[in-house]
Amino acid sequence: MKLVRYEHNGRSPQVGLVVENRVIDLSGVVPSMHALITLSADGQTVIRQQATAGQGIPLNEVRLVAPLQPRRNVMCLGKNYADHAREMQTAHNEPIELPQFPVIFTKATTSVSGPTDPIPFDPTVSEQIDWEVELAVIIGKQGKNIPAEQAMEYVFGYTVLNDVTARDLQRQGKQFFKGKSLDGSCPIGPWIVTADELTNPHNLDVRCLVNGVEKQASNTRHMIFDIPTTIAYLSRGMTLLPGDVIATGTPDGVGSARTPPEFLRPGDVLTSIVAGIGELRNVVTAVP
Repeated sequence: MKLVRYEHNGRSPQVGLVVENRVIDLSGVVPSMHALITLSADGQTVIRQQATAGQGIPLNEVRLVAPLQPRRNVMCLGKNYADHAREMQTAHNEPIELPQFPVIFTKATTSVSGPTDPIPFDPTVSEQIDWEVELAVIIGKQGKNIPAEQAMEYVFGYTVLNDVTARDLQRQGKQFFKGKSLDGSCPIGPWIVTADELTNPHNLDVRCLVNGVEKQASNTRHMIFDIPTTIAYLSRGMTLLPGDVIATGTPDGVGSARTPPEFLRPGDVLTSIVAGIGELRNVVTAVP
């Protein structure tokens, strides 16, 4: 299933099911995406049955918003692609060393935005806004101390995410949180593709373009820590909850590691693509 949250005719965001470029309204069946994620197997079957329940609304007549508004911070992996780890260490004149354990940081819930929402640019806050396309995992059920061999049973689905980063703020604080958490710095979407429809998340092409020029191009098979390893690590002594979002890391090609460094500017169009899921298209927009 492709599950969305959308606005239409002035209504507040509704939950919908995308079928052949039309959106089937699910608001009469389930009140929110969080509620949908926690449905039983029978409940999920009812949702699937809605695919034949009506004509729906043409997809191009609705506005898609973030498919999920997380209830707690987005959990992210740093340096989870070897080439990206190397490019960042080279850019900062650090010894080349791959992580032995997942490098975890978080992004504030207020950073989350939709697949076509603007990326705010305020030069009084940061002038070094960078791109980082990623595959994101949506957790489907509560779990703690999850064995890696069972971890995929806890995955509800997948979406596209861009871990937009203020590099200057990241360096100033000597930690990731502030530079990763500016409002509008976590576009996700355009929908959640359920796990049953994306059977091999470890072989997906991942691409990022700026103004149509390709900046990042890789495949999820190059992740250092795969999804089961990451879920097992995160859940060790810490409960994962339905609706948790895990960003699995970005490949090489980020702007700050280029020579000379490149950063986003007002008017730039940032396109983030994960094969088998979809794409985000966000315009960098100056804050008045």
